[in-house]
Amino acid sequence: MSASEDRYQTPAVEREDRPIRVGSLLFTMVEPHRGHEVAYNRWYERDHFYAGCMVGKWQFAGSRYVATRDCKTKRYPSDSPIAPDPAVGAYLAVYWVLDGEHDAWNEWGVEQVNWLHANDRMFNDRDHIHTALYEYAGEANAPGSTTPVELALDRAYAGLAVLIGEMADGVDAAAVTTWLERLPCPADVALVGTPLPLRSDRPADVPDTQAENRVLILGFVEQDPIAGWDATFAGLGGAFSGAGLGEIVFASPFLATVPGTDTYTDQLW
Repeated sequence: MSASEDRYQTPAVEREDRPIRVGSLLFTMVEPHRGHEVAYNRWYERDHFYAGCMVGKWQFAGSRYVATRDCKTKRYPSDSPIAPDPAVGAYLAVYWVLDGEHDAWNEWGVEQVNWLHANDRMFNDRDHIHTALYEYAGEANAPGSTTPVELALDRAYAGLAVLIGEMADGVDAAAVTTWLERLPCPADVALVGTPLPLRSDRPADVPDTQAENRVLILGFVEQDPIAGWDATFAGLGGAFSGAGLGEIVFASPFLATVPGTDTYTDQLW
């Protein structure tokens, strides 16, 4: 057996030994205007998911999620700076960018989306709620899970738990990752990320809603994230602040979309 083959016989491969690593990610949460939700869903999955993102250099995975009205009833806090109204922010797309290639990818992405705007390939009847870039800062697995975060967007998890925090002075993402590991992690695999700046030449419809002390937790779950929310993620806001890490400013479950269908478009509000 070669050294390369032997590497993958172990339960988990340390990040530094992985030939493919997440370095950064695009997190884009969007609200379609009412009455345009089906058209938005079809445009995004059949055009923009690919033309605006997946055809680009250095981007190696992507997936889409949706927050139905049942998901939104689980959101906290009610006065979030991320989504000031808990009813907005129905669709979420997440994309992985190869480690070490963020700047080249970001340059391509802005050039491409500006080209799409110029060629009438965008969708006007929607609003960006939180479109932001994050740098990989850590990951954690549930007990018994050996899934690396690089595979999370391709594994077809049932859903996603999103938590965005504002870290207290002196707290960093390493401390958040350690806290998540010690819970133990309630998601099969979770990524921890910290903010990266948006380019100044991005399209005007993408506002900068980021804060420097933010931390993102993406928790990928195998079961219905709504059904398990109260027992797993609902109390993490209190646990986060109780550990002296800061405050959770946005928490929400999301369901995986069903590509090629209009599933959930009638359940957003």
